[in-house]
Formats: sequence, structure tokens, C-alpha cells
Amino acid sequence: MSCLSHAIARKQHANIRWAFCVTLVLLLGIIISAPAHAQNDKKAEGQLRIVHGSVVDKDENPVASSIVYLVNVKTQAIRTYVADDAGNYRFSGLDPNVDYNLHAERNDLTSATRTISSFDSSRDLEIILKLSHKRKGR
Repeated sequence: MSCLSHAIARKQHANIRWAFCVTLVLLLGIIISAPAHAQNDKKAEGQLRIVHGSVVDKDENPVASSIVYLVNVKTQAIRTYVADDAGNYRFSGLDPNVDYNLHAERNDLTSATRTISSFDSSRDLEIILKLSHKRKGR
């Protein structure tokens, strides 16, 4: 083997060793940061909000199959929930840094719109929606 061939082989071996070390360091970094990342995900998940409650009529009777609308004020994205037989609804996974508007409808009746403010630090909000107004346009 000539000196040049030997030098090239050593250079290739050094490059392989260097690539192996870099890969090992990156893998160790991922392994070490994974528990912290999972903890941050759990912390973020623990900070998400839940809004739940029931839809009732003017006499406080539950109204099954009412449609509850949750509107993200920032993006105008709308989520809906059909109230169960007891008039209950539930929205989870809500961003605590966003304001939401919430109201219910059934046939020609609607509830007042309630605002869920990002300034309210509650994580679990219970809101009763009373169907008491005629829907506009009907």
C-alpha cells in the first residue's frame, strides 16, 4: 500500500469515526431531552381548558339534541356539540390563551351568547345555556 493510499484510508477512517461520534451525540441529546419534552407536553395538556354544562329551557328543563356552538374568536373556527338526552354538552382541549363565544340553538330558540375569556384562569368551566330568545331570521 502506497503512502497516498494509506493517507486516504486514514482520512476515510477519521471521517467515519467523526460521523459516528456526531450521530452518537445527537442520539444522546434526543434521549436526554425526550423526558423533558414529554413533561412539557403533559404540562401544556394540563393547561388546556374544558367547557361543559347543560342546555335548558325557560323553565330549567333540559333540552336534548340542542346544538351548542363554540366559536374561536381569534380564528372564527366553529366547533359544535349535540347535547345528550340530559341536555349536557362538553368541549375539551381549549387553548387558555384564546377567547371563545358559546351559545345553543334548538328549533327556533337560541340562548344568549356567553364569552369565555382568556383572562379567566379557570381550567374547568361550567356554563348553563338557557334557550329563551327567538332566533333572528325565522
